[in-house]
Amino acid sequence: MAHTKAGEAFTELVMEVFRLNGRLLEAGDRLAQPLGLTSARWQVLGAIEEQELSVAQIAKKMGLARQNVQRIADALEKIGIVGYTPNPLHKRAKLVRLSAKGARIMQELGVRQTLWANRIASHSGVSEIRATLETIKKISSRLESHGVHNATLRPRRLC
Repeated sequence: MAHTKAGEAFTELVMEVFRLNGRLLEAGDRLAQPLGLTSARWQVLGAIEEQELSVAQIAKKMGLARQNVQRIADALEKIGIVGYTPNPLHKRAKLVRLSAKGARIMQELGVRQTLWANRIASHSGVSEIRATLETIKKISSRLESHGVHNATLRPRRLC
């Protein structure tokens, strides 16, 4: 079965996004490493920067596996970057919140990320970046609504 032209372009986009993801994680690791963090830990902290969430909510928000988020949250708690608080909506699923130390780290990461983002983005126009962002959001929305769970579709029989 052959790709349509749009399907072929989408496949190329997926492969490039995979490469981009790897490069972003590598860059995130370099930015976060001086503060004793990794991209994965930064991702979890970013999810709770504005609002405390349960591990399951963090996983859903960031598109991560719940078990991995739990492992990261537990490790961050051990070093005093996050804490757990009671969840009024669920007895067992505690909320993860930034500690004062975590808030200071996120502030420093914000400064580092801003400098890096400004440098990387300086070679592109705002409209180009916004158009790319909108396309990615549309594809992400389609995947969330029906594509993610149907990734193992069988080809339709034509006869």
